Amino acid sequence: MTDTTIFKARKIITMDPNCPEATHVAVRDGRILAVGDERCADGVGNVRVDERLSGAVLLPGFVEGHAHLMAGGLWDYTYVGYHDRTDPDGQHWPGLTTIEQVIEGLSQQAQKLEPGAPLIAWGFDPIFLSEERLSRHHLDRVGTDRPILVFFSNLHLMCVNGPALGMAGYDSDSRVEGVVKDADGQPTGELQEMAAMFPLMRRLGVDFRHLAQRESAIRAYGRMAVRAGVTTMTDLFSTLSDDDLAVMLQITAGSDYPLRIVPVLGAAGGQAEELAARAKALAAQSSDKLRLGAVKLLTDGSIQGWTARVKWPGYVGGQPNGLWNLAPDQIFELCEVMQREGIQMHVHTNGDEASEVAIEAIEAAARKHPWPGHRHVLQHCQMMGTDQFTRCAELGIAANIFANHIWYFGDQHAALTIGEDRARRMDGCRAALDAGVRIAIHSDAPVTPLGPLFTAWCAVNRQTMSGRTLGAAQRITTLEALYAITMGAAYTLKLDGEIGSIETGKRADFAVLGEDPTAVDPKSLKDVPVLGTVSGGEVHLT
Repeated sequence: MTDTTIFKARKIITMDPNCPEATHVAVRDGRILAVGDERCADGVGNVRVDERLSGAVLLPGFVEGHAHLMAGGLWDYTYVGYHDRTDPDGQHWPGLTTIEQVIEGLSQQAQKLEPGAPLIAWGFDPIFLSEERLSRHHLDRVGTDRPILVFFSNLHLMCVNGPALGMAGYDSDSRVEGVVKDADGQPTGELQEMAAMFPLMRRLGVDFRHLAQRESAIRAYGRMAVRAGVTTMTDLFSTLSDDDLAVMLQITAGSDYPLRIVPVLGAAGGQAEELAARAKALAAQSSDKLRLGAVKLLTDGSIQGWTARVKWPGYVGGQPNGLWNLAPDQIFELCEVMQREGIQMHVHTNGDEASEVAIEAIEAAARKHPWPGHRHVLQHCQMMGTDQFTRCAELGIAANIFANHIWYFGDQHAALTIGEDRARRMDGCRAALDAGVRIAIHSDAPVTPLGPLFTAWCAVNRQTMSGRTLGAAQRITTLEALYAITMGAAYTLKLDGEIGSIETGKRADFAVLGEDPTAVDPKSLKDVPVLGTVSGGEVHLT
């Protein structure tokens, strides 16, 4: 008989209502054998007690249902964001709070590069800066001897210099949607959404697949996860060539790899039938730590980038409505085919017009091809109101809500994008739960930093960067938030039978914490120390 390891902890919070708390968990073959006190595994044969976690508090391994593998690979580029960040190896990177600081940081990096080599940066967010908007003229000050490309933090926009515009062939005659022009008809350097961005990215050899699928990026993703207490995480827009799949299967198969990854096949265009066939082929190759077979539809853009599709009365600054990455007729076609073929969909919906189209498309598909257990998921759901959440509950649609936006962008949304009243209901976890929707909450790393306890804190407190509470009626309890980052997120990935709670038969995946998150002041939830994880019974400490 295989030996059993009993992990002793100060406290175990199980998320299992039949046994909410315990002090010991027995593990065999990477699965939970028993939960309870020191005698929970009596009579099972050889037992080894592991006391390394005896001073810690264990929760189910956190599940990040919306993140991107490029969160590890992006650190190959220069960080120029407004907020302080920490890279996968724990190094601190201070935020840059003015355009002049951004220009100085880019200039310093340019001096380290070979002549003519592209300079690529990420994390920039103009909504926090009161100065003029970043343009090619600013970036030309850094240099005109090389192409320069700066990704915005939402990854839906970028700004480039004159040489980069020339590489893409963008000039006053360009009619590509998303190429922003000034009053004289000249490109400003700002490129919005994928149709405008991808041609230049291809010419510079910059692609999200490269950022995500290298071995170094995959391993960095695992290190990030351990620091955040995460044991299962998505890559929520993946291309997954056969070569990529082979690399991911090889890396995740190692017992030393601490993370289960759920890559979701991206639909940015193309044929719905081909996408369905590819999703099915991938599903057949799933392993314990690599779960395949779902697809993602990218509908609109970013609210703070004014590229999300919003209902009347639109943006408070009078900006034009946003852009469709997939046109509504494409969304309807994709939803029908995926529903017919039994393929779960994750649908990006930031603006409420995008949410409306997605709900209508799923409803139309369900009428033609009934499938009660589809568990399609709307991702972000930022502007959804009670009416849309009610329809989601009726249709069996889950919601993965971008709670982090309240802290990172709440003040700006109230003042600059959608106004005070809509911002109060934004990322409405309470409305979703009260309507009967199954929810998760997420970081969208690298858009905001990976950290489920911080995400939970956002949903519980709804505090903005200025310290105000934005939409007190939409707050949820600490236990509801912890459920959302464990069982709730597991549900959206159709993995709730294997992960999300600490109970017999499930995977031995735990978050190892230094304090009890249910005992601290809710305002301190984000400060609970994460000591590491246990993944399939293997301990990984920071």
